[in-house]
Amino acid sequence: MPHDTPSSMLDGKILDRSARIAIVGLGYVGLPEAVMFAHAGFQVTGFDVNLERVDQINRGESAIADVPSTVLAPLIQSGHLRAVRVPSCPLPADSTTRQLKSAFSDQDCICICVPTPLRKTRDPDISHIVAALRGIESGLRPGQLVILESTTYPGTTEEVLQPMLEASGLKAGSDFHLAFSPERINPGDAQHPPASIPKVVGGLTPACTRLAKLLYEQVVTTVLQVSSPRAAEMVKLLENTFRSVNIGLANELALMCHKFNLNVWEIIDAAASKPFGFMPFYPGPGLGGHCIPVDPFYLSWKARSNGFEARFIELAGQVNGYMPHHVISRVADALNRQRKSINGSRILILGVAYKANVADTRESPALEIIHLLRERGADVSYHDLHVPYLTVGGVHLKSCDLQADTGSVQDCVLIVTDHSAVDYRLVARTAPVIVDTRNALKGYDGCRDHILTL
Repeated sequence: MPHDTPSSMLDGKILDRSARIAIVGLGYVGLPEAVMFAHAGFQVTGFDVNLERVDQINRGESAIADVPSTVLAPLIQSGHLRAVRVPSCPLPADSTTRQLKSAFSDQDCICICVPTPLRKTRDPDISHIVAALRGIESGLRPGQLVILESTTYPGTTEEVLQPMLEASGLKAGSDFHLAFSPERINPGDAQHPPASIPKVVGGLTPACTRLAKLLYEQVVTTVLQVSSPRAAEMVKLLENTFRSVNIGLANELALMCHKFNLNVWEIIDAAASKPFGFMPFYPGPGLGGHCIPVDPFYLSWKARSNGFEARFIELAGQVNGYMPHHVISRVADALNRQRKSINGSRILILGVAYKANVADTRESPALEIIHLLRERGADVSYHDLHVPYLTVGGVHLKSCDLQADTGSVQDCVLIVTDHSAVDYRLVARTAPVIVDTRNALKGYDGCRDHILTL
């Protein structure tokens, strides 16, 4: 009778929920995934470099709105989920090596959910992935499944992960399993919880794909397999490049409509009445978040390295990147109506998160807008219930309260993020002039002479 192999044993562990799951990175992607696996009955260990975050999670407290503390705390108390701090750059000290080796060798499945930002040169920064791999490689053992979820350029799994992990002496695809499955979490979107979003998986071998698919099938309704890690990596970049390019078109339309003295929101809404062949995208003050402003440049960088010029991607990036400057121009237009200049004017910004109803300020256009306004001499304040404190260019700011007369003591109110908790009609009645970059005042029935849009 044949002996069980590490692979067949992992099959059984996944199916009976005895597989130990490691989630590397406990941010907006990693923590919801850790909670999802723990809630399904798996023993989950989350690894993160941030000691404050680790301690907070182990107290059952969540800093992420998509993971309520009332959901997290019982999983911590039951022992199904725990958080462990790992050093950001593994040190050569024997004690650190032993700690990492023990921590990761105890795991059956390891999911990497670390940030992948851009460098200032707009080249991919995969240093967080590399740091995670150093720790994982030290404890890699036969039969483990390693899955990268961090968004990256096509080829990362095979060109970076595979050789680094094979430095352990084990061979990917036979001794251990390797796959890529892009994260698809949409922060602040209660209509699409992680378990309802189809998961795409691409493994190094058919066996790798099968195991990765089996793992996610325990917690996600639909799992779609593709032919390779490169294909799965490309899927994620297509999704966000699609949005970036179409938002770029909407932003360019907004700039054009401004020249034509047309309302871009009216144009898009009317076009959206067509029941086929049109999908509405909307302009805004610029792109923000951890995906759309970053991911397309991962793809264009990889394209350039293979002798291909991704012109649509680069052009969309230029248009989207210009929008904060256009917003400043609209603020100047608004103040001119009051015979004022930006220099010395009091400007209140409503919303600094990158999108409505979240606390995430990564790549938020509000950061550049605040910087540009301050450069021109404006006295800038902001209101955002989701972001009580903010640092821009080394200057520490605190969200101000929005009182009934707040708008009246400002020279201009600038709506950058349309959080639903704000009483925009109150602002419209009291502010001397408003620049609305999100169409938040759509349907406002008062006088609109003092309201400017994109």
